[in-house]
Amino acid sequence: MYVDESTVDLVRTALIMSVKIGAPILIAGTVVGLVISLLQSITSIQDQTISTVPKITVMVAAAVLVLPWIVQRLIDYSAELLRVV
Repeated sequence: MYVDESTVDLVRTALIMSVKIGAPILIAGTVVGLVISLLQSITSIQDQTISTVPKITVMVAAAVLVLPWIVQRLIDYSAELLRVV
């Protein structure tokens, strides 16, 4: 089965774009999760629900903060995609 080189490039670019877009939100959630886990281990509080609400809150806040950047990246990617096709 033959796969066109441009198809491979488009899929590679789409995967890289999805990682770039998702990374800030995931990094924010990971950092908050690590901080809360550290605090839980220091205070010996082992309730799983304590870490859920702050992680969700920080991830939503990070998504709102980087939303203009995400939209611009998607516009650039779409323009490049239409230019190639």
